Amino acid sequence: MGRKILLEHIDVPGIKTFDVYRANKGYSAVEKALKTMSPDEVIEEVKKSGLRGRGGAGFPTGLKWSFLDRKTNNPRYLVCNADESEPGTFKDRYLIDHIPHLLIEGLIVSSYALGCNATFVYVRGEFKTQIGILEQAVAEARKAGFLGKNILGTNYSLEIYVHSGAGAYICGEETALLESLEGKRGNPRIKPPFPAVKGLYDCPTVVNNVETLAAVGPIINMGGPEYAKIGIGRSTGTKLISACGNINKPGVYEIELGLPVSEFLFSEEYCGGIKGGKQLKAVIPGGSSVPVLPAKLITTTAAGEPRLMSYESLAEGGFVSGTMMGSGGFIVYDADACMVRSTWNFSRFYHHESCGQCSPCREGTGWMEKVLHRIENGHGRQEDIDLLVSIAAKIEGNTICPLGDAAAWPVASAIRHFREEFEFHVNYPELVRDPKHQPISKLAQVHV
Repeated sequence: MGRKILLEHIDVPGIKTFDVYRANKGYSAVEKALKTMSPDEVIEEVKKSGLRGRGGAGFPTGLKWSFLDRKTNNPRYLVCNADESEPGTFKDRYLIDHIPHLLIEGLIVSSYALGCNATFVYVRGEFKTQIGILEQAVAEARKAGFLGKNILGTNYSLEIYVHSGAGAYICGEETALLESLEGKRGNPRIKPPFPAVKGLYDCPTVVNNVETLAAVGPIINMGGPEYAKIGIGRSTGTKLISACGNINKPGVYEIELGLPVSEFLFSEEYCGGIKGGKQLKAVIPGGSSVPVLPAKLITTTAAGEPRLMSYESLAEGGFVSGTMMGSGGFIVYDADACMVRSTWNFSRFYHHESCGQCSPCREGTGWMEKVLHRIENGHGRQEDIDLLVSIAAKIEGNTICPLGDAAAWPVASAIRHFREEFEFHVNYPELVRDPKHQPISKLAQVHV
């Protein structure tokens, strides 16, 4: 049984409320930080923990905090990115739904460390229920003296504001989020300057996601070095994984980083194997924006070593035979899944969600969607496959924000590993245009 840190008390009845959370040692990290530690000491503990951003980039959190401009006389801000929009990812929403005070506690400790007196939680617009839950948790914390002026009798004051977005995936990118928070169109900013120097309202700003900030309280309670003992190498601590697709037990799981991928997929403690006893075909391990890997490469590296649930192991082999941890959105495909249809579906999403600011992304995502639609519906041409690869290569690395990369990688990796499926769609259009459109494995059987 893997160690639980974020979800340790998730099944305690009433843990969503302040009183029950407090009775289970909740807000003890706030007391410890504000009464016995300096802000720099809190940052140092987070550095020692090795905590990396859990929103996708995996950048060391303590190091990111240390970049915050402390020389200016302007206010500093902490912004929590709760705009969880990545297809296949739903672990931040799960935390907010079930144990919101864990996030509020992390926000208070993090804000104290950064010298922030105003903190914003930017929540995806569709999360109406979760917005209400957070507002209730903030009100309870304020009533108990953990927010407002002179918290716990100290000279530290803090207000937390819950802000609703409007349902734009692009606002998951930190600078687009800041633009939206300021009341502007959510277009990503050119960097530099980085938010740590010039962020919200042109003031020094740190942006972290829900899971990252929720981990800060436990780290302060247990100590950074103790947290760093969990996991493997530079992938320390635990990670929440949103598991979905063709598995027996979809849901949110907390794993110790370094767990073998095969154990996560097939053990009863986690995914419980492939639904219906079918064969595993492929996995996208980090949400829809990371490269897909076929069964063989998701369970073992190209060198034949077991693939682990860690930032380094999943990335081993680069994008030729590796992928990314990303946001931890584990999308699992069985042998009957059609990779062409899946890739087209993702391309539709990225075309729709592109802000249109950069022409490679604005035009390229539309081209990829149209070409994939043509292939999926039995009108594809052989040259379309290489055309897709070419378009993806022209988008990647040529946009202001990573949405262009996020749109290109799934297409390029699907063709790299499942080219025969794309060719089958092109070569046997009469089967693909069948209204029932049987899964690719059954199409092949019909052909044979």
